Amino acid sequence: MKTLSDLKNVGPATLKDFEILGINTVAELAEANPDELYQRLQDITGQPHDPCVWDVFAATIHEAQTGERQAWWEWTKIRKRRQAAGEF
Repeated sequence: MKTLSDLKNVGPATLKDFEILGINTVAELAEANPDELYQRLQDITGQPHDPCVWDVFAATIHEAQTGERQAWWEWTKIRKRRQAAGEF
């Protein structure tokens, strides 16, 4: 069974973010929403985080759900479209 650290875009900083958010398993991550995780991380830490953190969350959730390993920056264009539309 995969662990969070086995996922393509998960390094020490993302593992720490998941710990802060209470995400301990790939199964828990698969049930998560990147928008909610990103907002909760900012709420819990009391500070803004780089929007690229959302990209990493989206990529890792996608991998947890589908097994497809994509680079986090593949999700940047999706986030930027949403930002331009006022949806992020």
